[in-house]
Amino acid sequence: MVRDGTGGWRLPFPARVRMAQRSRQVADERRRLRGLRRALSREERRAAERRIAATLRRMGCAARGRRVALYLARDGEVDLAELIRAARLGGARLYAPHITSRRRRTMRFLPLYDDRALRRNWYGIDEPEYDPALGVAPGRLDVILTPLVGFDRHGHRLGMGAGYYDRALCRRLAGVGAWRRPRIVGVAFACQETGTIAAAPWDVPLDLVVTERGVLRPARGSGQRAGCTT
Repeated sequence: MVRDGTGGWRLPFPARVRMAQRSRQVADERRRLRGLRRALSREERRAAERRIAATLRRMGCAARGRRVALYLARDGEVDLAELIRAARLGGARLYAPHITSRRRRTMRFLPLYDDRALRRNWYGIDEPEYDPALGVAPGRLDVILTPLVGFDRHGHRLGMGAGYYDRALCRRLAGVGAWRRPRIVGVAFACQETGTIAAAPWDVPLDLVVTERGVLRPARGSGQRAGCTT
């Protein structure tokens, strides 16, 4: 691994190399799964999000002193607004991604304050204003809640293909130091489960997946690790 210029690490891939294979099959599956989550009715979505937030609270994601990184939803993703409110009331310390370089596909986790305005990045996603002094290394977080386009029973995630999370969390794969935390938890609607996802060597697997149906604990050792899934 090499330094990414923002205080973190990245895999030593040339910037021009995409971390995801843009095959038609993968692109079609992304479109299908995004369509399924968008097709949920308002009532179905709200009921599912309430159950997901309740599960995350039971897991301690709103507990006092916990350092929890989460995402700010867009494009039909599970909205974590209810968890954010509970976490602030409960005394958890919240963080959210900020993209530091679109070219290098890097991001940092910054504090998510309730009294500071957010900015909208290139992808139309809200994020905290960048302050390098406030960035926190992933190893100092207790939990990272990641958005998903799709997931499988082996803990492999299908994201949007840019590889930001895999780069941010690559120390887990490199075996640099003891990785006791954070726990990496994917959050999705149950309809976003798909068949076995072929994982590339740089794909960081999920520890758990939370949907409105409960907590999925991945079955390790059965998933494929070839091809692309970020």
